[in-house]
Amino acid sequence: MTTPPKAKKIPHELTIHGHTRIDNYYWLNERENPEVIEYLEAENKYVEECLKHTEPLQKQLFDEIIGRIKQDDNSVPVKIRDYYHYTRYEEGKEYPIFCRKKHSLDNPEEIMLDCNELAKGFAFFEIGEISLSEDDKLIAYSVDTVSRRIYTIYVKNLETGETYEETIPNTSGNVVWASDNQTLFYGVKDEALRPCKIFRHKLGTSHQEDVEVFHETDEAYYVSIGKTKSKQYLVIESESTLSAESRILESDNPNGTFRIFQERQPDMLYSIGHYDNHFFILTNADGAQNFKIMKTPINNTGMENWEEVIAPRTNVLIENFVIFSKFLVIEEREAGLIKIRIKAWDGSCDYYIDFGEPTYEAGLSSNPEFDSDKLRFGYTSMTTPSSVYEFDMISKEKTLLKQQEIVGGYNADDYVTERQFAPSHDGTLVPISLVYKKGMVKNGQNPLVLYGYGSYGCSMDAYFSLARISLLDRGFVWAIAHIRGGEEMGRQWYEDGKMLNKKNTFLDFMACGKYLIQSGFTSSNKMFAMGGSAGGLLVGAVVNMEPQLWRGIIANVPFVDVVTTMLDESIPLTTGEYDEWGNPNEKEYYDYMLSYSPYDNVEAKDYPAMLITTGLHDSQVQYWEPAKWAAKLRDMKTDSNHLYLKTEMDYGHGGASGRFEGYKEIALEYAFMIDELEGTNY
Repeated sequence: MTTPPKAKKIPHELTIHGHTRIDNYYWLNERENPEVIEYLEAENKYVEECLKHTEPLQKQLFDEIIGRIKQDDNSVPVKIRDYYHYTRYEEGKEYPIFCRKKHSLDNPEEIMLDCNELAKGFAFFEIGEISLSEDDKLIAYSVDTVSRRIYTIYVKNLETGETYEETIPNTSGNVVWASDNQTLFYGVKDEALRPCKIFRHKLGTSHQEDVEVFHETDEAYYVSIGKTKSKQYLVIESESTLSAESRILESDNPNGTFRIFQERQPDMLYSIGHYDNHFFILTNADGAQNFKIMKTPINNTGMENWEEVIAPRTNVLIENFVIFSKFLVIEEREAGLIKIRIKAWDGSCDYYIDFGEPTYEAGLSSNPEFDSDKLRFGYTSMTTPSSVYEFDMISKEKTLLKQQEIVGGYNADDYVTERQFAPSHDGTLVPISLVYKKGMVKNGQNPLVLYGYGSYGCSMDAYFSLARISLLDRGFVWAIAHIRGGEEMGRQWYEDGKMLNKKNTFLDFMACGKYLIQSGFTSSNKMFAMGGSAGGLLVGAVVNMEPQLWRGIIANVPFVDVVTTMLDESIPLTTGEYDEWGNPNEKEYYDYMLSYSPYDNVEAKDYPAMLITTGLHDSQVQYWEPAKWAAKLRDMKTDSNHLYLKTEMDYGHGGASGRFEGYKEIALEYAFMIDELEGTNY
């Protein structure tokens, strides 16, 4: 029998508000300490030894999953000025190749970037952003080779093929060209990895000569720079959880001074787009909780000049909009589902696109051209592979341009997707999206994965997964709990799952689990909870609250040491998160966070089987949170169920780079669940 690692205890006192916590594993945050690395590697070895018997299954699952991927694949071309742009993959290669063809798709291909070549020699490789100069001659792109989300910017001449020697290191990855085709603007992070500054770079000069054009000193705000669809304006956005502020500058005047569009106001978010003589604004100003669309003249941008274009509604959340010369296209969310609304400027039409499924995910795609009657949008459901459609906004004709090809064949009719509603502790009905193999009997004997997130207003829509087929074909049910803390049911859904309402998120998730058991989909002996990052906090909290509800949990890069992290302002993301979780320097929030923080609430009791994953270079949830949690659980739990901590020593928050490597992690997760079901008549 393999003996699990045991981390040593070094008591560390943490005192605030007259309350002292003893953290025996605080020392694990010493990244450079050889004993820390030794402990993480010992845990990795333990996982490897304990799950060695599943390696054939892991390989089978991995081969199944990547066997469904069309390896020599192309994206749908998008026309930008004189070129059709697309991304393609070659068989056996991990990374995309960015290409274009001039005037016609019948013309010769130009390779702009071959990421397979750029990635050689690196364990991790990721492109942050790509920006094309408006004369189509230069491309700027940012690269991270550490998985810490700190990027170096490169510039390539597309006419000569030369990549310039001048580089810009230590950036946020955010990069955009001005209209002079000679000036770049880019973002820089502070020591806590918060994007906080925007710099201007002149081609042909050293980055040490670059000019700082904006510095956001408020640690609650994150900064980015972009360009309007019209290409006429550069926009610097400062945004916190509750407030936003934009600065604008004509993109053909890069040496000019950015001016404030509308000064930040407490509890007011806004974002802008431009068309002709007006800016269009998506905002929650004046109590428009679910947002509204306004417009204002380009020379009078203060909110006293804003005129209403689309009014706010209590039951409809406005999420996005795209401007065309004849149409305004609005992405809305009602009753948890995305709707796409087409509204003609001349008032001749105002209608919604019909998607025809009970639960799905849809979203506006790349639509760079103003003078077009054709709208691109993406669509998927739990049974429909990712699809790109072109919709004629005049004739209402919908054309499928591309659907994700599932190699080896896939028949959507072999699977069933449905939507259920679970009553939570306070009577609130929580949507659940489900998918399973046709013929499944609701006899309580089916293994089920309940997936959730429930933070930051991020909505978890019902999406397709080619990897998931391997579980569905083995009799699993996959369920997504659309719990409070997301925005599925509108902005109030988010408000009701944050700050001092955070426990609604956990109670909703457990209510969904209980409902699925009562409805015959599964049993507590066959149900797994899964979540990552803030979703890892979710499963960490519910496993403390009701451990007997689950056969096992999978917590990926979990945010579990909530109080200690939120008290440490040197850790990335902390200060900007106070509007999400609360500030524990205030006793009310300290007490509330302490009452649910997974690490602080580990007890001497039985826990289900657990697979916890993290990355040594994670910039969002530091590796030591899951490491400490695993160590404390191993020390205190009273059961003999498996507890695995797997640390990717080369990766960060997003896991492995490339299109195949990450599926090894998924194969491990699936094998873990299947292995735990041995002996349950599965």
